[in-house]
Amino acid sequence: MASEPLYISDRITIAGWELTEQFVLAGGPGGQNVNKVSTAVQLFFNLLHSPSLDERVKANAMKLAGRRVSKEGVLLIEANRFRSQERNREDARERLKELVLEAAKPPPPPRRKTKPTKGSVERRLKQKMERSEVKKMRGRPQKAE
Repeated sequence: MASEPLYISDRITIAGWELTEQFVLAGGPGGQNVNKVSTAVQLFFNLLHSPSLDERVKANAMKLAGRRVSKEGVLLIEANRFRSQERNREDARERLKELVLEAAKPPPPPRRKTKPTKGSVERRLKQKMERSEVKKMRGRPQKAE
């Protein structure tokens, strides 16, 4: 149904045949228009078997999508924010694009272990000693014999 391809980035483009759109009645405000016209869009994209995405992006997208992905790996994006069918269609495609872009981000660099500086260790120990002295003063006075 969706004929034009969805351009994600210079490396990723989803072919039009991979996307399926279905128009349904939308709830909410909109007067009589809501009862007559199917303005809400359901965009289906087979995330698991898409040749447009590599395995890392697919795995990340599956995690990000959460409950919007079926057991078969089909992603469902519902858009009913706007009153017109065309704007909802653009909204659904834009949300799919954002999801894939987020999934395609490179992983963060690994954390490099660092040691605390000598000064910070000394300050921490000094603070602990001061706190210890304050707490010792709260106890009962010792009997002098």
